[in-house]
Amino acid sequence: MTLDKVLYAAKVPTSSWKDILMNNPLLRLVFVSLLAAQATPSRVWAQVQAPPPISGVIGKLQSFDGKSLDVMTPAGVVHVAVKEPLRTYKQIPSDLTHVATAPYIGVASTEQSDGKQVAKQIFIFPAELRGAAEGSVLTDPPGAISHSRMTNGTVSRPSHSRMTNGTVQTSGSTTLIVNYQDGSQTISVPPNVPVTEVAVQQVTFTPGDVVYATTEKLPDGTLATDKIFQFIPAASSGAQQ
Repeated sequence: MTLDKVLYAAKVPTSSWKDILMNNPLLRLVFVSLLAAQATPSRVWAQVQAPPPISGVIGKLQSFDGKSLDVMTPAGVVHVAVKEPLRTYKQIPSDLTHVATAPYIGVASTEQSDGKQVAKQIFIFPAELRGAAEGSVLTDPPGAISHSRMTNGTVSRPSHSRMTNGTVQTSGSTTLIVNYQDGSQTISVPPNVPVTEVAVQQVTFTPGDVVYATTEKLPDGTLATDKIFQFIPAASSGAQQ
């Protein structure tokens, strides 16, 4: 939009405002900045509309009766009501070629003596779970000697990576950079790391299962969920598909 058109739309005498702007560098800079901002609303809107993290609870299932569940978390037992329709998720086999194009992933990793994070298991989440448990947190119990971590976010492709054309090569190791709201984590990925896709499946929950339930807080303060994911660690994922 030109200066003349802006002034015409505002019904401002063109000649007088042109003289003012041309003779006042500061006002001219402000005006040009406003035009530039108006020319790029889609970028600003995209930043505002970035999907927020999804709230949730993760831990060992204590009980589930179809109407509610109790989950043991590091902070204690959390009671969550079930909203209908409930969607349940479990893992199905996948591979590294699907990781780079995934909308959202989770990586379980361990820290080596040199500080490097090495992946133990990768989860590919569907688009509706993008933002679930976003971030990078230690998962070791208090006093543990090991340093295990769970990192959930989106994948970027570093220049030194073996990922090309949207795929991850399975021969040799590669590196993932997983981005989340307040940072990123660089993780080395061995060639044979287990990769599973988190998919909608009918799940029979039993006490002791590790589950992740997305949550929202109802007006009365109750936590409620309509999505529950049954988490199967790498050591047993082949036995419970």
